[in-house]
Amino acid sequence: MILERKQRFNVPEIRSRMEQVSAELGTDTFRGQQIVEYAELEQVYSGAMREISTKLENLDDEFQLKDRHNPIHHMECRLKSINSTIGKLRKRNLPLSVNAIKDNLYDIAGIRVICNYVQDVYKVADTLSQQSDIEVVRVKDYIKNPKPNGYRSLHVIYSVPVFLSDGPHPTPVEVQFRTIAMDYWASLEHRLRYKNGLEDEAKERHAATLRDCALQLATIEATMQNIHNEIGQPPVA
Repeated sequence: MILERKQRFNVPEIRSRMEQVSAELGTDTFRGQQIVEYAELEQVYSGAMREISTKLENLDDEFQLKDRHNPIHHMECRLKSINSTIGKLRKRNLPLSVNAIKDNLYDIAGIRVICNYVQDVYKVADTLSQQSDIEVVRVKDYIKNPKPNGYRSLHVIYSVPVFLSDGPHPTPVEVQFRTIAMDYWASLEHRLRYKNGLEDEAKERHAATLRDCALQLATIEATMQNIHNEIGQPPVA
């Protein structure tokens, strides 16, 4: 099942969004030709996202046929909004330009791949990484090395060619591989982190509890993985 937020490459709509953000920032950087270039950039990133999504769907189908097991529970795709993109440029003290986006940001196109087991995470990620037409740009393994707050996930940035009328455009896509348990933990932690109006003491208390939960979930997942491996393949219907 693919849950993809629809993107419309409507230049007037993009112009309206970018001019609004520029006005809020008190800058006229994103105007005129920059708006057209940004619309073209969104289209390329969307194409790259579809390329990787299709590859993942094909792999999931193959594993189902060979192993009678679908490693991918579901996927979610998204393009970073212009507001978030500009916010990231400003946070990193980068120029507010389309070139700065292309040269420095690797997570404009993002796919979250939710797998059933930890073993599935590595199997899907490793198999995708071996395909000859994509390049692994960067790997951050927060499953083997969780963040201090307990966050676990495997982040891989791939570069995939998007073929347009003027030739191939190698384009980065960030793919986050995680299990179902890691995903619902991350969702709750995200809500806590951005919850306004909650007292600091309560936030710290819940954060500590979530760290404990992350450790417990890792243990539970390892146990369930062992059971899954011992049970083996389901019988042919």
